Amino acid sequence: GDEGKGKIIDYLSQDTDYSVRCTGGNNAGHTVVVDGNTYKLSLIPSGILHTNTRCALGAGVVIDPEVLLKEMDQIRSYGIPVNPERLFIDRDAHLILEYHRMVDMAREQALGAGKIGTTGRGIGPAYEDRACRSGIRFAELLDLPTLKPKVQKIVAEKNSYVSKVLNNVSQVDLNNVWRVVEMAAKELAPYIKNVSLTIDNAIKNGERVMFEGAQGTLLDQIHGTVPFVTSSNTLAGAATTGTGIGINRINYVLGIVKAYTTRVGSGPFPTELNDANGDYMCEHGHEFGTVTGRKRRCGWFDGVAMRRAVRLNGIDSFAVTKLDVLSGLDKLKICVGYELDGKVVDDMPALASEIERLKPQYVEVDGWKEDISQVTNFNDLPQNAKNYLAKISEVTGCKISILSLGPDRNATLFSEHADFIKNFLGE
Repeated sequence: GDEGKGKIIDYLSQDTDYSVRCTGGNNAGHTVVVDGNTYKLSLIPSGILHTNTRCALGAGVVIDPEVLLKEMDQIRSYGIPVNPERLFIDRDAHLILEYHRMVDMAREQALGAGKIGTTGRGIGPAYEDRACRSGIRFAELLDLPTLKPKVQKIVAEKNSYVSKVLNNVSQVDLNNVWRVVEMAAKELAPYIKNVSLTIDNAIKNGERVMFEGAQGTLLDQIHGTVPFVTSSNTLAGAATTGTGIGINRINYVLGIVKAYTTRVGSGPFPTELNDANGDYMCEHGHEFGTVTGRKRRCGWFDGVAMRRAVRLNGIDSFAVTKLDVLSGLDKLKICVGYELDGKVVDDMPALASEIERLKPQYVEVDGWKEDISQVTNFNDLPQNAKNYLAKISEVTGCKISILSLGPDRNATLFSEHADFIKNFLGE
């Protein structure tokens, strides 16, 4: 995670008709910098900053209405319009309510030292309710008399679960929960749409649609470093299930990857650096979570993990971000393989206990001293920076089409492999 998705999505959205969020909730944090101004988003697609782009939250997203309304007001305060003509919420998306957050935090407290590292925002419990067919969809906000008995039952069940199973004193008040439900119905009803139909029609009409993921590949509920994962599917394939469009509608997959590797919270991290190099990356990369403010763990680029990401997502090319952070390091390492208990393994193991025991195998390349933050042409990069990118491409088996050299929107370069993306943007 934390690869700079928000910045790349914002850049590509400037000539996009629809920017569609597919999965996750307000545990995602996308930071976009435009002309020195910083915008922090957690739910609304990063394309919202372009007034010509319409944005949608797909059915795969779990939405805290209080967070969403606050974010909408924040964006309006920048002078950017947010209205039912620009923002759509899928009728089948599920709500996050106070009892989800209560369960999330009570479970994390019960785990003690073995905690997962959840953001405590109720994401997992909301997805659980969806899987158990007991969640609340946005469509149900349009029929409050039918919804109220359901909410009463859910609140009683959650309070009982937290008290009797988790042995936690936390409880939620039904009146407070219902107040939020009524507020969400009043404020958000005009935004509720059939996003699946809307987007499918847009694609049929030749409009440009970009699907926006949340969290990194190795945080995927199924294919990530279980149990240190998020509660949704983070792979490119989730764009279809998360928005209700056919798999044949996707014609390009852009993977966004940092020039080094980071992780927030608990979980295995084979290339983690607990030394001066790791501190250098953290300091120069400002590696603190957008949502949580937590310090990110930093390490060398993990080529094995990236090969897995290329395979799982069907990535056509990479956008490599934060290459400028590495300027000044004498030597750079890239993980090209793993050794587990004396044996070479060609993919990340399934068990977290095995991943913890991995010994990364590295290749080393020369670094560069030049400040590359102002470079505007791919060919003008220092030769050692080009060598580093070429080695990343070789190790992962994936071409690099976009390079980001800073947080600002315009600090974005295209390589010779960016033809599809340029055509998409009409350049």
